[in-house]
Amino acid sequence: MIKMIMTGASVLALMAAANATVTATSFGKTAANEPVTLYTLTNKNGVEAKISTYGATLVSLKEPDRSGKLASVVLGFSSVDPYVKGVPFFGATIGRYGNRIAKGRFVLDGKTYQLPTNDGPNSLHGGAKGFDKRLWTATPVSAKNGEALKLTYVSADGEEGYPGKLSVQVTYTLRADNSLDIAYEATTTKPTVVNLTNHTYYNLSGDPQKPITGDLLTIKADTFTPIDATLIPTGDLKPVKGTPFDFTKATAIGARISADDQQLKFAGGYDHNWVLNKSAAGTMTTAAILSDPASGRILEVKTTEPGLQFYSGNFLDGKPAGAGTVYQHRTGLCLETQHFPDSPNKTGFPSTVLHPGQTYHSETVLVFSVQK
Repeated sequence: MIKMIMTGASVLALMAAANATVTATSFGKTAANEPVTLYTLTNKNGVEAKISTYGATLVSLKEPDRSGKLASVVLGFSSVDPYVKGVPFFGATIGRYGNRIAKGRFVLDGKTYQLPTNDGPNSLHGGAKGFDKRLWTATPVSAKNGEALKLTYVSADGEEGYPGKLSVQVTYTLRADNSLDIAYEATTTKPTVVNLTNHTYYNLSGDPQKPITGDLLTIKADTFTPIDATLIPTGDLKPVKGTPFDFTKATAIGARISADDQQLKFAGGYDHNWVLNKSAAGTMTTAAILSDPASGRILEVKTTEPGLQFYSGNFLDGKPAGAGTVYQHRTGLCLETQHFPDSPNKTGFPSTVLHPGQTYHSETVLVFSVQK
């Protein structure tokens, strides 16, 4: 059922089903004076996800702690302005290619494609104006297990140097069990490379001033992809056993983050891709489990993707201001489900090539629970 309502918050629409709602409010305007809308999905438990049409961005996600108190477990901002000014990908949908491509260059079907190099010598997260800086079209949709928001964007042939017109769809579904499902689809008119992900910064404490170094992390991976000094994978798969990258058992993030390890020095902490343990490609499996002992909140990340980029908030520096606070060093962490960085240039990595007639599918589920 759809109800049209107006309030002081300029609510545009309300969809109600089984006490779950979707509302829409103004979130400001882009630099080109385009209106940006913020959608709020709320389930019957009062859990709330806010999603902006700018960058198809997860702005806020309120989940309960062990006492039932709701607080946002992701870093975000109260208007679109900081996102437009260039915060480091907070909550954004990343594309066409999440993570790095060496020297912004790859060869496909014998042709060399040059992308913008916006991260030193490399291309990062889709280039100078990736999907995180684009305005998406949003449509609330009903789902069997919750309320959903479908966002679409059409990337022109040649945009940021990538071949083919790419039609992209991202659907956020807030389920009755408090989990958030993020599903991606894409089709192309020419062979291209695609690697979509979400760049949310998590802080399960609900206090964005609290460091994440005391959180416990498990990553279901026996190997990771070591990097060079420019953060590009070497192409090798290195066992995590006996290294600071062994999160096969729950380990405090800060326990080894300052170890005398060249890989940690290259990235200023953790900013690496783990090769997830999977029996078959494309299957939905647990990638990581994150817990905050103080609040009791637990996040289980499930995905169909083969890799997980764990980033420990190394470059947060207190400058991005939002929601009455600033985000200091390591007050948020990312768990980006993905194909591997620089896959177009690494024949041994799972392919990220999408051909006309094929449909790209990827799904990640954020499952929340509480330790009493």
